[in-house]
Amino acid sequence: MSNLQIGLAISGGLVLAGVVAYNAWSTRKNAPRQAQPDALDPAQQAQAVEPGFDVNQFDGGLATLHAVEKRAPLDALIDVIAAVGLDTCVSGEAALAAMPATRRVGSKPFGLEGLNEVSLTWETPAPGQRYSAFQTGVQLANRTGALNEIEFSEFVQKTQSFADVFNGTPEFPEMRDEVARAKELDQFAGDHDAQLGFTLRAKKTAWSPGYVQQHASRRGFVVGALPGRMVLPASVPGLPPVLDLSFDTHAALADDPAQSAIHALTLSLDVPLVREDERAFERMCDVAIALAASMDGLITDDNGRIIPIDGLAMIGTDLAQLYATLAEHDLAAGSVLARRLFS
Repeated sequence: MSNLQIGLAISGGLVLAGVVAYNAWSTRKNAPRQAQPDALDPAQQAQAVEPGFDVNQFDGGLATLHAVEKRAPLDALIDVIAAVGLDTCVSGEAALAAMPATRRVGSKPFGLEGLNEVSLTWETPAPGQRYSAFQTGVQLANRTGALNEIEFSEFVQKTQSFADVFNGTPEFPEMRDEVARAKELDQFAGDHDAQLGFTLRAKKTAWSPGYVQQHASRRGFVVGALPGRMVLPASVPGLPPVLDLSFDTHAALADDPAQSAIHALTLSLDVPLVREDERAFERMCDVAIALAASMDGLITDDNGRIIPIDGLAMIGTDLAQLYATLAEHDLAAGSVLARRLFS
């Protein structure tokens, strides 16, 4: 082999080595940012691992949620209520056996309460109790729309079937009046429903699920019940979360989450479901600003437009008026009735 050939071979090898090195550097540079367990205290280090979304860690207490969130009492403000008179008292066991198989009327919740013979209060029928009267109810409106004539008729049928078991006498309000009331309530709810969202976008390097989880957990978020979701819990256990933080579900469920590239997060607030004293919007802004700073991101709207920090104050002013209006109509944000109506 001539000196020229040897020189060319060496040069080619150097070029190849340079290409390999560049590609390796480029891969590292463009790889999603990873969580850094060493930067966390021992209590957080377990959360820094790329999430597998084990059902046992979701929200830190689904059992509490189910225990606290029982069916709310019927209320004439948002329910159609039908009284069911009885000739004799009925046991809780018999009432439970006669209840409809489903607690829905179309897209609306159906409820049944008994007047406790001893306490003289309305309650969901329970074993070991006796009831001197019953009342059924169907919700006038929710986020699927207003109660319509077909749903009202189904409500009448369910109530009549239950009453017939005990030779009870149901008394129904006028359908036309209740449907009109449902439309009015639905209009009010639509005019005063607010679901806010910010998008956090990576400026340059994408984020891995573990990186997102690490930074969000430092702001008080815990793993949610769905892959790709984290929540900021309410101060009262069992109530809806104050804020939601979500990203691509496929990234969360990837075989190797560390290699999943997340370019955007959605930070959201369902205003009517969260109590005003949680300072949800203020905390939402603080979280967005803090995460954008620590994760090298931008705060934008759904269309990718950057939201200026001073523009957030205007939103807060509008929300204060919304909170006041809901409270004036006995539908304070985060209350039982508000959570039912805006569901």
